[in-house]
Amino acid sequence: MFNLQKYEKKVKFAALLSIMSVKKMGRAKYLIIMAGGSGSRMGGPLPKQFMTLSGRPVLQMTIERFLDAVPDLKVITVLPRSHADLWKDMCYRNNFNVPQSIVEGGFTRFHSVRNGLGKVPDGAVVAIHDGVRPLVSAGLAASVFRMSEEAPAVVPAIPCTDTLRPIVRNDRDGKLERVGDMPVDRNRVFAVQTPQVFWSEVIREAYRQAYDVSFTDDASVAEKAGVDVLYVDGEKYNIKLTTPDDMRLAEALCSIYGY
Repeated sequence: MFNLQKYEKKVKFAALLSIMSVKKMGRAKYLIIMAGGSGSRMGGPLPKQFMTLSGRPVLQMTIERFLDAVPDLKVITVLPRSHADLWKDMCYRNNFNVPQSIVEGGFTRFHSVRNGLGKVPDGAVVAIHDGVRPLVSAGLAASVFRMSEEAPAVVPAIPCTDTLRPIVRNDRDGKLERVGDMPVDRNRVFAVQTPQVFWSEVIREAYRQAYDVSFTDDASVAEKAGVDVLYVDGEKYNIKLTTPDDMRLAEALCSIYGY
């Protein structure tokens, strides 16, 4: 006769043994690079991830920053189908011979990440990073992987230093309008960055949820699934390249830091 209680105990024991085995052997490390943006706000003929920064494509520099910190990373690059051949050609012309799996992106960032996670097995640790954040330091990349040995979700964030107001842009004439009377306490507001690092089985399960418009990053997906996220200090210059001004700042920082 089937005994449900005994079966549940066996399942829990097997799961415990699996976790102990992973801790003993160490988790394989994966990096998912999100490179699906169109770069419309940047302007120019190329999407921003393919623009040149310090003599090489932004996307190449981003991957290099991680490999400097964690040389044994397995790299997964998520791209629109229309950009895959362009990226392969750039890798060839720049002698960028890093092994990587190229995965086709989806309708939204959420669906693109889900596609990338299909290449990551359970029992690993995976960093998900914006392809247009090439100034992440090797120190930050290494530290979030190190902290993920004990925490299932590690996410960097930096405090907001500007005065904050709830403002919207008027659809009629494009002017800015203040909304609401409540002030925003900037001491309680942080800007969340990538890389966001997770135990693979945890984030894969979180991404089995249905898409929600509130999913603006991977941490929001994880938290909706009930995952406790460990927030840690990020870096001021780990900027996301969005506008031409960002590119000019990035060029200056590359010159200063020798990237």
